[in-house]
Amino acid sequence: MTTNAAEGRAPAPQSVTAPLTRAAIFLVVLINPGADNVEAVRALCGDLSALLRAVAFRDIEANLSCVMGLGAQAWDRLGGPPQPAGLHSFREIRAGSRHAVATPGDILFHIRAARMDLCFELATQIMARLGNAVCAVDEVHGFRYFDDRDIIGFVDGTENPVGADATEATIIGAEDPAFAGGSYVIVQKYLHDLPGWNALATEDQERIIGRTKLADIELDDTVKPTSAHNALTTIIENGTQIQILRDNMPFGTVSQGEFGTYFIGYARSPDPIEQMLVNMFAGRPPGNYDRLLDFSRAVTGTLFFVPSLPALESLADGGPATGDAVTGVAAKGTVPGEARGEAPGEAGPGETATSSPEASLPSPPESPAHDGSLRIGSLRGGPQHE
Repeated sequence: MTTNAAEGRAPAPQSVTAPLTRAAIFLVVLINPGADNVEAVRALCGDLSALLRAVAFRDIEANLSCVMGLGAQAWDRLGGPPQPAGLHSFREIRAGSRHAVATPGDILFHIRAARMDLCFELATQIMARLGNAVCAVDEVHGFRYFDDRDIIGFVDGTENPVGADATEATIIGAEDPAFAGGSYVIVQKYLHDLPGWNALATEDQERIIGRTKLADIELDDTVKPTSAHNALTTIIENGTQIQILRDNMPFGTVSQGEFGTYFIGYARSPDPIEQMLVNMFAGRPPGNYDRLLDFSRAVTGTLFFVPSLPALESLADGGPATGDAVTGVAAKGTVPGEARGEAPGEAGPGETATSSPEASLPSPPESPAHDGSLRIGSLRGGPQHE
């Protein structure tokens, strides 16, 4: 990793690799038009660390943390050029009835703690500080479910890297030295057809996921289908498995019959997560898709860049901005292209609309290794379900 010349060390990253917690809030907002609104967001970039410390001090053992990520258009307004090498709008994927949607989002706040009240308090303070400068487009309150299982009953996150491996998987180094210490994060909200899923025999569920349900043991390759979730979400390059870090959370509203998993995946490049999603939705090879998608559908999809702590705080000083017109307020749930008046599936600037499996597939990776991680609802382990 490149070093900060003035301090002789790498820029400190945000708390991307913070320990998994029992509670989380995922908050996605848009910056409203107007120079004053941009300045309000810049001010928060400089004050977020102090705000976090003030709330965290109420219970230092609860491990409160907050990661702030910026979308491509938000980066243009706040930081201007140059732009991080891998930053772009989320690339939607269409393949048959399966659709990885792209939805609006300028800023992501990923707030984690052992206690939901601390998460709630920090989210409240952040939104109070921003006021009318932003418009919230999605807010999900996640919780740990029994022994780290998702709502579909499988352990989520088994294959997550830890320690130095987690840092290696998520923190940018010499490949983009101007943004060393940063990271990328992709988020998706999945809703599950829980009655349909629960109607399956346990053995059928295990073949879809690629692991045993009770013991969380990976199925042998001789019995695991090539369409298993953990097979399709394993990415091998030059004989090495490329890892990402997931911190998926179950969520739901019982009275409305809403049961879901919030997928959040961090990586030092968005490429491996995007390849996992192509494998899941389009298939590897095309048509051999993730059967979990027969019971789960993505209703959001956004990509963000997570600057290092020094880079985030430097935005408060006001970098060159490209103007307000870049980002407007889109209605909740609209796809960026639709907010501009484009036809569904039509790619706008910096976006890719994938209408067929063949169109969406980058060169196929080597055959999957064991690991399986993106479990869509869970996508934490790969969502790792694992």
